[in-house]
Amino acid sequence: MPTPPDDAPGAAEAGAGIALRDAADGDGPGLIALIGGCFADYPGCVLAVDAEMPELRAIASRHAASGGRFWVAEAAGRIVGSVGLRPAARDDGVELVKLYVAPQARRRGLGGRLVGLVEAQARTRRAAFVDLWSDTRFVDAHRLYRRLGFVQRPGVRHLFDLSGSREYRFVKPLCASAAP
Repeated sequence: MPTPPDDAPGAAEAGAGIALRDAADGDGPGLIALIGGCFADYPGCVLAVDAEMPELRAIASRHAASGGRFWVAEAAGRIVGSVGLRPAARDDGVELVKLYVAPQARRRGLGGRLVGLVEAQARTRRAAFVDLWSDTRFVDAHRLYRRLGFVQRPGVRHLFDLSGSREYRFVKPLCASAAP
């Protein structure tokens, strides 16, 4: 199923009763529930919203202010997926952030569709690449990224957060000359 046009107004059908739409600041409680539920699957992984992810309380405004964009996936009035992008450290790329899919919505192509939104927006912005950082514990996500053409880069970064997170970097060139 093709990715909906990036600039389409309103919700776009994502299949199986799941609609994709631009996030709103009022989505905070739903995003907190989604991400907290995802973190709960991993021992020692905690969501400390005020200390480490305060942007969840005003996600659309925070991303817009930094030159980014954020989307959510909804099913039956609940947020079951999320993804955002922001400018990468290098000016010619974007960074994919906060890709989360609720357990009940996994393995139906939603993660790939959400990544597709980021890639479409990156191409609109003429970005040379998309990069992302993913916790070393999120092995299923790493398989998805590789399947979608992302390449894991050497090394690990330590976040020194309450979860003791360590992250791998993944990069996907969007044009032949991109070499981040």
